[in-house]
Amino acid sequence: MEILHVAAECYPVAKAGGLGDVVGALPRFQAELGHNAKVVMPMYRTEYLYSHHWEVVHKGGANLGHRWFDYTVIKESTSAQGFDLYLLDIHGLLDREKIYGYEDDVERFCAFQIAVLSWINAWDTLPHVIHVHDHHTALIPFMMKHCFGFKRLEGVPSVLTIHNAQYQGSFSWDKTMYIPHWDSWKRGLLEWNGSINPLAAGIRCAWNVTTVSNTYLNEMKISSNGLESLFEYEKGKCSGIINGIDYQVWDSSHDTYITNHFTASDVEVGKEKNKALLCERFNLDPQKPLFVFIGRLVGEKAADLLPQVINDSFRYLGRKMNFLILGSGERNVEEKLVHLKSISMKDYEVYIGYNESLSHLMYAGADFLLMPSRVEPCGLNQMYAMRYGTIPLVRNTGGLVDTVIDVDNQDGYGITFNDATVGDITHAIYRALELYTQIEVFRSLQKKTMKLDFSWNQSAQQYVDLYHNM
Repeated sequence: MEILHVAAECYPVAKAGGLGDVVGALPRFQAELGHNAKVVMPMYRTEYLYSHHWEVVHKGGANLGHRWFDYTVIKESTSAQGFDLYLLDIHGLLDREKIYGYEDDVERFCAFQIAVLSWINAWDTLPHVIHVHDHHTALIPFMMKHCFGFKRLEGVPSVLTIHNAQYQGSFSWDKTMYIPHWDSWKRGLLEWNGSINPLAAGIRCAWNVTTVSNTYLNEMKISSNGLESLFEYEKGKCSGIINGIDYQVWDSSHDTYITNHFTASDVEVGKEKNKALLCERFNLDPQKPLFVFIGRLVGEKAADLLPQVINDSFRYLGRKMNFLILGSGERNVEEKLVHLKSISMKDYEVYIGYNESLSHLMYAGADFLLMPSRVEPCGLNQMYAMRYGTIPLVRNTGGLVDTVIDVDNQDGYGITFNDATVGDITHAIYRALELYTQIEVFRSLQKKTMKLDFSWNQSAQQYVDLYHNM
């Protein structure tokens, strides 16, 4: 089966979040199952572009409204990622370092989608499935069905995977000319709340829609930034498939980012060595349990609560623990976390920014991971953490519900709480401190989490089964 994934991100080429991790891993596992999985994404000017070998496979042109543009498709010539990787370049639109955040993002991603379909239209044999990811590529199912120039693609099954429904890519009707000549009778498929909504159009027009966890699929019928009724209406073609993690990248026994490797059998020694490195680097006390937060410092992640949580933990629970924060995001949250450094007594530090190698060391050396997310469609951090024997403290939402079972339940191995509030998070920290004192129970839980299977194997097969059913 030939599967073409179309996405705005793909690790390690360009990544802003979990979308990049998924698109960088899922096609490789589908290839290992014997399928011809491919990825096409924009040709951002990233380090990956300049450090690999490429060949030009196609040149073409198309219209974006009244503007004609040329595009070029190049292919990574060594299949270094384990699948065929294609980059699509449009001069003046996609030839930039950052993925998102430009004033003309609507134009950039409309042009990208048009160029992708124009390229596919030129193939001698069409792919069996076109799999698009999030709103940046969600107009593709509509264009395949209702743009006159792409009628050849109408019979190709399409799948839309929603990684985060809060972001929908809406734009005003005065930009409708960006969509190639289309059947005006189908206007209702594009419209949502008075705007063109790419995500809503994708949900309506894709043959199947998937989300990255079953719990998140159910939550979207209640809270999805205005699309609740649409998810309820289209529920018959929606399903949840939990993300996996790439065990070639995330494995404590051979992680290239850490020097002290370990397995479940020597987890105590291995984690102590990595923890010692972390504590030395950030002037923390290695005798105390280490709580870490790794991620975007934004409201979705409840990062705005962290300063008060840390203050209250020190005040009411005592200075019995270390906190180490890695991330960037909202300026006021960053400033409050940096300000907390002034009260540190070798028990608190923050690193503003993103550092891939540091994140691996933190997973390897931490005792507990904080994930108090208000919204978490799937979540990968909790799975990364457990792969390294780090116990997750998570809110009961989205994929966190599907991947973490509370220690007080049968076969449990993590700590869960219901609300993203300072009180609930602080109480979870209290429970973690109590658990840490039960050293034999704590070590057994570390070993247990390391043996859990969160690999892509099962999820990749579920996607393949979905394609076959279409």
